[in-house]
Amino acid sequence: MNQTMSPAMPSMSGPSPLSLGFAALMIAMTGYFIFWGLDYTNHNHVFLFILATLFGVFMAFNIGGNDVANSFGTSVGAGTLTIKQALVVAAIFEVSGAVIAGGEVTKTIRKGIVDFSAMTIEPMQFAFIMMSALLSAALWLLFATRRGWPVSTTHSIIGGIVGSSITLGFILSGGDAAMSLVHWDQIGTIALSWVVSPVLGGLVSYALFFQIKKHILLYNEEAERKLKAIKKEKKAYREEHKKAFERLSELQQMAYNNTMVRDATAMNEPDFSPDELESDYYRKIDEINRKRGDIAAHKALESWVPIIAALGAAIISSMLLFKGLKNIDLGLTTLHNYLIMGMIAAAVWMATFIFARTLKGASLDRSTFLMFSWMQVFTASGFAFSHGSNDIANAIGPFAAILDVLRTGEIGSEAAVPTVAMVTFGVALIVGLWFIGKEVIQTVGHNLTAMHPASGFSAELAAAAVVMLASTLGIPVSSTHILIGAVLGIGLVNRQTNWGLMKPIALAWVITLPAAGILSGIIFMIFNSAY
Repeated sequence: MNQTMSPAMPSMSGPSPLSLGFAALMIAMTGYFIFWGLDYTNHNHVFLFILATLFGVFMAFNIGGNDVANSFGTSVGAGTLTIKQALVVAAIFEVSGAVIAGGEVTKTIRKGIVDFSAMTIEPMQFAFIMMSALLSAALWLLFATRRGWPVSTTHSIIGGIVGSSITLGFILSGGDAAMSLVHWDQIGTIALSWVVSPVLGGLVSYALFFQIKKHILLYNEEAERKLKAIKKEKKAYREEHKKAFERLSELQQMAYNNTMVRDATAMNEPDFSPDELESDYYRKIDEINRKRGDIAAHKALESWVPIIAALGAAIISSMLLFKGLKNIDLGLTTLHNYLIMGMIAAAVWMATFIFARTLKGASLDRSTFLMFSWMQVFTASGFAFSHGSNDIANAIGPFAAILDVLRTGEIGSEAAVPTVAMVTFGVALIVGLWFIGKEVIQTVGHNLTAMHPASGFSAELAAAAVVMLASTLGIPVSSTHILIGAVLGIGLVNRQTNWGLMKPIALAWVITLPAAGILSGIIFMIFNSAY
């Protein structure tokens, strides 16, 4: 854990050994995959395969720099994790999510976005569509990331696929046929998500953090104020008593010392009673100590925090069971999932309560920081696993489709996802977070509003809750936009939101799809003319 508020990012003075190590790892992993993939694709279209691999890894690299950085921005900004610690958590949970729960097959075409059935498309043209989409989405993500704008990788890849598909439609059948390829009602739901996602995230985050601030943080602040006042009173009384003691004669001091020794011994006995005290000094000290005990400084930590932690555990476990592990056939019914959620929530409640009791003698601020830090690490880890299992498809889906075309020479509705591809892309995610994630982390963790472990936990938990609610109700949302809305909700509670920074971010959300689409169309024309 780290309490500093500035993330330790890679030094700008020169590449560090860690940076060189990550670069070497990605190059080695990519090289190994290319070596493996040449046999997998039967050495068909070798140059295109190498090019597609580089595009896919580049896309995963930029997902790490933008999407993963966005997910961990609140943890780093709150001082819960350093960037290196976030890297370790991301490496374990993002890659595990991708490899364990990423799915053995992926849909080759985003369902409901583009319909190719109206035209006859050659397999290589389909491969060029996906290659163009990968490169255009990656370039747009890199542009947005360098400016610290968290944008939707899903919208980027959809924009890329739509742009290159329309371009091919123009080439084959003309304008009307090209535009009819796209299901514009689905594009409309994406546009709707630009508003719905941040609003839902902001509302839930505001409501959750408002209650946490009211019942825990403000309670703790008031308790801390009273404790400081009691400490000051105790110090002042000791000074006053010292002066009074010094005015006594030597004989009186000796007699009084004996009385105080008896009182000090009595106060340390298990069955101590205030009536046993003989000296005015210890009577007053006991009275002050009782005032301190009456404050119940750790009451909020022992009562409210375990409940909130249990709620968080239930939400994060539901995200893992219903979303993160949806591609694995575990044989669990909905009832089984709910029972697992209940057991996890109960275990977390007990563990948090016991942890709060062990912190009873510690500083209140320090105890609050520690408890919410651990809770935030838990939410960030669950988010990372779910993200790795789902959003890696934005890179691996089109790439798997390309591999399938190169290997079989046909267009399939589904494509196999080799494990080595998942690992390679997972490594690229982490390397992207390390090399280019600084700006997005700075935006999410610092620049939009100040973060504390309690507010960071609230933002992450609110985002997870909205993602699950939206998935259940079928509401079109973006997890990136939801988390940004949740961060803004924190700022509204604290009355310190940077709305000026939000303007270019909102504009970036709107132009993500058309920007990726235009880039993809240009890249597709280059491929089409070259081949």
